[in-house]
Amino acid sequence: MSALIAEDEIVHEVEFVWLEDIDRLDYVRQSLDRLPTRRGRPAYHRDGRMVGYALLGPQAKPSRSSGTFRRRVFWLLPHDRDTDPDGLYTTGAPAEAVDPRTLAPGCKGYKTERSEGGPPSTAMRELGITLPL
Repeated sequence: MSALIAEDEIVHEVEFVWLEDIDRLDYVRQSLDRLPTRRGRPAYHRDGRMVGYALLGPQAKPSRSSGTFRRRVFWLLPHDRDTDPDGLYTTGAPAEAVDPRTLAPGCKGYKTERSEGGPPSTAMRELGITLPL
């Protein structure tokens, strides 16, 4: 989903609230959720856990149709690398994942060698593909 998050959708972010130490996380999943307020901790309705969320400035306007605000929420699922290092994401990362060290308010972030679980594969090197994607 990070590729689907446009810079203009997150332009009114002023701060992130991290609920965990992001220096210990190789990646976080991010999504744009429709929330009733600009600030405050949102309710969380996914499996796994919320690890952070964005706060919006007063210039952010609610949707005309729903009255909600689009805010980023950062989260992890039970099978992600931080809790299952030998599992599905031993290498690679989910499509909506980014390295949390590349995030800033108004910046969508990107994948890095660390978020992908190690150095580029032989195929990536042969094709000349480098990170960030």
